[in-house]
Amino acid sequence: MSRSAVRTPDAASDPNALRAGGALLQAQRDKSQAQLQQAQRLENLGQLAGGVAHDFNNLLAVILNYVTFASEELAAATDADWPARCESARSDLRQIKRAGERAASLTRQLLAFARREVIQPQVLDLDTVITAVEEMLRRTIGEHVELVFSLAGDLWPILADPGQLEQVLVNLALNARDAMPAGGTLTVDTSNITVDADTVAGGSKARQGQNIRLRVSDTGTGMAAEVIEHAFEPFYTTKEEGAGTGLGLATVYGIITQVDGHVKIYSEPGTGTTFTITFPVTTQAAVPQTAEVPYQRAPKGEMVLVVEDEPALREVTKRIFTRNGYQVITAANGPEALDIARDHPGEIHLLVTDVVMPHMLGKEVAEKILEIKPEIEVLFMSGYARPVLASQGRLEPGVALVEKPFSEADLMAKAGQVLNGHFQGFKTTGGDPD
Repeated sequence: MSRSAVRTPDAASDPNALRAGGALLQAQRDKSQAQLQQAQRLENLGQLAGGVAHDFNNLLAVILNYVTFASEELAAATDADWPARCESARSDLRQIKRAGERAASLTRQLLAFARREVIQPQVLDLDTVITAVEEMLRRTIGEHVELVFSLAGDLWPILADPGQLEQVLVNLALNARDAMPAGGTLTVDTSNITVDADTVAGGSKARQGQNIRLRVSDTGTGMAAEVIEHAFEPFYTTKEEGAGTGLGLATVYGIITQVDGHVKIYSEPGTGTTFTITFPVTTQAAVPQTAEVPYQRAPKGEMVLVVEDEPALREVTKRIFTRNGYQVITAANGPEALDIARDHPGEIHLLVTDVVMPHMLGKEVAEKILEIKPEIEVLFMSGYARPVLASQGRLEPGVALVEKPFSEADLMAKAGQVLNGHFQGFKTTGGDPD
């Protein structure tokens, strides 16, 4: 064969070269896509942080200024005007409490959106939940909106937290009310549906098999396609400044996703909006729900060990227990709590520990102290307990939790429930058995 007949491989026809080139192009595309997704995540994070900062700064401004007002009233009070100034200070304190409650509500919405809220699901009938919240929905939407229910009446059971489902219904009702300023009709309907393979292949995001469908429809102004695209994003809102936080639909999305459900929006400007939600049916048997056992007798000096790394909250918790008749020892972290438990000569009846702390998480603190004081009862407190207490956001059986921010009544009720019936007499206090 002559030299001129020898051919070198052509990159355009060499399979290896083609594969290498294709792999390179795919790698470049993947890198570009990853960079785009990262930029979108950062943009969403910035929007989230900005929205949180805006709302919390408003609440903090209210709290800080009303604290100043109350302090000035009390500092300037004289014997002659004490009643009037005292009442003015009380009014200021009520405003502070309301702002704190709104901040707590905002935090719960954020946790629900992020699917980080601890939930306590139960087997339930969705129609029963809707019926229970009907009166509240009517008060929420006002008399200018007609509320129509079309409930199946024979729904299959689902596994969900009833409180969260009520939150979904209220948020959707509020959204519908705002879309119908001149009045209209809000319709809530339920049904059993079966999602088959063809439905999934056709683009349905619902889980294949038996599902419950909830539809919430209004006759309001509707939404454009670009609005629907962003509707579930946190702090995205088309309402006027101060008319909404932009967390309502984000919260709805987080709650539904947390129970493996799916939500979609159908809407066009001028034709109203329909939210269609599907929940997978559960095979679990319904368990009768019993009311929490009340704490029947007053504390008689039970010893409580409070473990909390935030000094101010540690002092607040100690003060609540002390003023209600308990003895209290405190620790700033897990290792300190273990030292106290080892050295304490008498009984410690209740361990109240934060969940997320430096050095040692609350769950580990409880496990180690139970080895030292096997008879101790445990109450966790946290505003973000999921990483260490729950599986898939669900509170583990046998775990007692009081969620921050808690009130004195909340803490005492939960502590009473945990302790009730466990201690009939106390060596450390000399109390007589009931």
